Amino acid sequence: MRIVIIEDEKPAARRLNRLLNKKGLEVEIMLHSVAEGIAWFSKNEHPDLIFLDIQLSDGLSFEIFETVKVKSAIIFTTAYDEYALKAFKLNSVDYLLKPIDDEELDDAIEKFEETHQSKSVKLNVDDFRNLLQLSPSSTYKSRFTIQVGQHLKIIEVDDSVCFYSENKATYIQNNEGRGYLMDTSLEQLEKELDPNQFFRINRKCIVHLKAIKDIISYTNSRLELKLTNFNEFQIIVSRERVKDFKNWIS
Repeated sequence: MRIVIIEDEKPAARRLNRLLNKKGLEVEIMLHSVAEGIAWFSKNEHPDLIFLDIQLSDGLSFEIFETVKVKSAIIFTTAYDEYALKAFKLNSVDYLLKPIDDEELDDAIEKFEETHQSKSVKLNVDDFRNLLQLSPSSTYKSRFTIQVGQHLKIIEVDDSVCFYSENKATYIQNNEGRGYLMDTSLEQLEKELDPNQFFRINRKCIVHLKAIKDIISYTNSRLELKLTNFNEFQIIVSRERVKDFKNWIS
């Protein structure tokens, strides 16, 4: 069986790869964006099965199918809410909730093998897009999988205080005051986080609305923020973003 993983969270992709390897299944390639997916499927023979995340770093994974007629069976991997999952059921598409459970992965693979799904993607991209848009929060990340040594840690977005960059690395800070290294960038995170809950206050920091304890006037018409359990550095809203920030919190 030829398998491809399309997942923008690299630790999650590597974990799924290991789970499949333990079952004697080899993954041909791991892709991490819509652009990578389009490029690869345009030039290579399509696999038997794709494990496909929904929200990638540069858009919805469905956009791959708008450019390339993919001839593979699909199992979605998702952290989306129950409403969005109804869309998959309506379209007879299998799915796995992240973090992926080993037994559920077995069941999904067994189902694929038993039904001998034909190599054709029968997805109505517009229907999927419309269904997802009816549930606005569904297009944004609800959790991140973080590599901590040999372990994977799941951090819910609601439990985050902020995301920040330091020494060319990106971190997520949780409510307990601990920062975790992420395999992503603030630019990518801006696309993945709900703009009603998160705001990029300057070049190096995105803050969570719920984590703001105090807002203080600062020099040069800027603002200083006090966040829950965060003491890494001063949180300053840059002057050019103050107006948008005030509109965001109003």
